[in-house]
Amino acid sequence: MKPSKQAIALEYGRRETPVISARGSGDLAERIIEEARKRGVYIAEDPQLVGLLAQLQVDQEIPEQLYTAVAVILAWAYWLRGMVPGDERKQGADAQASS
Repeated sequence: MKPSKQAIALEYGRRETPVISARGSGDLAERIIEEARKRGVYIAEDPQLVGLLAQLQVDQEIPEQLYTAVAVILAWAYWLRGMVPGDERKQGADAQASS
């Protein structure tokens, strides 16, 4: 029997440590992935990391032991978007200033 697909969404930029912003398996995992694609969010496939992150709850900070693995993925995502850490804070401030 094929294991159920899992998805973990990470949020970084508003807090100093990445947090789990969504998690799910099966149909919920598919919906999380589809929503990420719609929003242009980078999707990495790392079954081992997903297995470790799946043990955490939504809004929970990632543990220090996973900093390096998550940092590699975040660095790649920033690079793909032509951003550096902190840019999302500037964009949020710009959006609030123009409201």
